Amino acid sequence: MFGISPPGWLHTLGSLPAIPLALWMLARHGRIVPRSGAGLAWFIFMLIGGLTVFPIAKLPVSNVVAVVTLTLLLAGYSVGRIPGLGRAGPYLETILLSLTVFLLMVPTVNEILTRVPDGNPIAKGSDSPVLLGALVALVVMLILGLTAQILHLRRRGREASAPTR
Repeated sequence: MFGISPPGWLHTLGSLPAIPLALWMLARHGRIVPRSGAGLAWFIFMLIGGLTVFPIAKLPVSNVVAVVTLTLLLAGYSVGRIPGLGRAGPYLETILLSLTVFLLMVPTVNEILTRVPDGNPIAKGSDSPVLLGALVALVVMLILGLTAQILHLRRRGREASAPTR
């Protein structure tokens, strides 16, 4: 079905839960919260997705995206634990983890549009206007989402440091 091999299904089903978990954390907390139950589950599913790309990737760029995603994921989970970063820590953590969500969604959207419905996909190739439009929409969502997250963190930081009356 959909021309997906058994290792491809492992990759797809192993990484798929990361999408609703990311959406839930973004809606509830305004960002990925790494030190939470949902954040830990999201981390595990992202690792599964990132690591299982290598045996199934057909294009070299897929391996590059996987390496970048895994690097950003590990950096995003580590940066919040570096005490010397001070107020920059939550910002870096948010940016790095949001970039991993974006890098998860790019191949997800590409795969869905070029495979569904089975036998007559919405996008006929990588140069399809529908696919290109969807990818541009993802970039716009990344920019708007990061802006909203940073503004939210700034507002929260000001509220925490404001003197109480």
